Amino acid sequence: MDTTHDTRMPRCKGVDIEDASISQLQDWLQDGKFTATDLTECYLERTRRINGVLKAVIELNPDALDIARATDDERKRGVVRGPLHGIPFLVKDNIATKDKMQTTAGSTMLIGAEVPEDASVIKLLREAGAVLLGHANMSEWASMRATYYAEAYSSRGGQSRNPYNLSENPGGSSSGPAAAVASNMCAFSLGTETDSSVILPADRNGIIGIKPTVSLTPREGVIPESHNLDTVGAFGRTVADAATVLGAICQPPIDFTNQLSSKDSLAGARYGMPWKRIWELASSNESAATHYRALRALVDRLQNRGAKVIEVDMPSIEEMVPVDGGWDWDYPSKIGHPEHSEFTVVKVDFYNDLKKYLSGLVTNPNNIRSLEDVVEYNIKHTEKEGGVPGTHPAWPTGQDSFDKSLATKGIEDETYKSALNYIHQKTRDQGIDAALSHNGEPLDGLLVPVQADQGVAMQIAAQAGYPMITIPVDVGDDDVPFGLAIIQTAFGEDKLVKHGAAIEAVVGGRPRPTFRNIHADNWMYVGVPPKETGQPTT
Repeated sequence: MDTTHDTRMPRCKGVDIEDASISQLQDWLQDGKFTATDLTECYLERTRRINGVLKAVIELNPDALDIARATDDERKRGVVRGPLHGIPFLVKDNIATKDKMQTTAGSTMLIGAEVPEDASVIKLLREAGAVLLGHANMSEWASMRATYYAEAYSSRGGQSRNPYNLSENPGGSSSGPAAAVASNMCAFSLGTETDSSVILPADRNGIIGIKPTVSLTPREGVIPESHNLDTVGAFGRTVADAATVLGAICQPPIDFTNQLSSKDSLAGARYGMPWKRIWELASSNESAATHYRALRALVDRLQNRGAKVIEVDMPSIEEMVPVDGGWDWDYPSKIGHPEHSEFTVVKVDFYNDLKKYLSGLVTNPNNIRSLEDVVEYNIKHTEKEGGVPGTHPAWPTGQDSFDKSLATKGIEDETYKSALNYIHQKTRDQGIDAALSHNGEPLDGLLVPVQADQGVAMQIAAQAGYPMITIPVDVGDDDVPFGLAIIQTAFGEDKLVKHGAAIEAVVGGRPRPTFRNIHADNWMYVGVPPKETGQPTT
């Protein structure tokens, strides 16, 4: 029987595991309903059926079944390492695994490069007994290489897609890990974020995404973008799942699940709704009118459950966000103030941090040792990697963001230092922290839209290095999910888990993927198109 593109979820020894939580899977494993080997085979079969169209998985682990058998053997001996024992997962392709798989950030140039060891988060998950299924697709080089490009595309993995509507953007750059969890190719996954790359794909794939405080989760062994903003986050289908995973990848591990609560805990909760330039933008965004109505209705339901929701403002918001809104990490430079720009920081950090990562590779067959080498490789192989503008449909502008990073030579000059200080000051003391400290009475979190405000709230949290969680709410007119997010101050993940679970209970669960437009083959461009290409914006 040809099961290619069969969107039915295979049963595991007769058990329906579609959308099953980690705790449910663990109960069934413990009760002997199936083994970790059975479960791994089921997820592998699911991947074989639908990955041909979703392209969420870039490479499967040839050792996955052996790892699963080893966890089964341990369980037979009475050894269960914890809640992730025998649970299969995927990792974004910029998180190093020292095994038979490649770690390439989606680029062909790093094929064959041997990493010195597992990334720290992978070591922690292996110690927890989790089963590594494979690497997930991503926006190549974590969306760092161009100003206008096909989101969720990589030269190794192709164009990954949204399982709800395959003609629509799955969000970047952690597109594959999010889509894989949403479509039940794994129980959970890991992504990385510099600015919006965990929260946006989680939101657009109808799952939970937790982007932790920068430095809470270890980043050793992750292909970097900016040590000032990068963080490793967790994807799950429930808040409990994401919290379990997040706790496991902290060093030392943290039990966030003790914060899980029900909707009853909303009584007495106090949330802020940052209005100016955030909810204000959402309220006037005609293309996201459905989002706004549903989110405001949810806020009303929270208040009916006893929560108090207060309109607040961030004192610096008018300096950080243009009046017409929209995510743009180099907006200040465009108006003559690079000393205020997030991208001023990122492009310098990327130059230096990438060189450091590449220097640690054990083998490096293409001799990629610096950003100069990356740029040269893309030009030399432009038919595959689009290094020259207009030579590959995924990268109409070539690698113009790389070029800007290259021009800095990694020099941390006064403009760089001013920009780093500016974005931290404006988004922390004069931003999120000020809004949370409402009239001297701290709030339990800031409630924000993720997509309806054109990504503004995500960008503020990213620049601050502060934690954020998104909870799926509904599906929009384009059949793409959307949700409500909570922002907290540094190391406020416990509050995110507690209040995220309470809101999740009110929402009542997420819709399952519908696989609309399953044979879509379009490009999904983001950014500002260059006039000379004539490329449409989607």
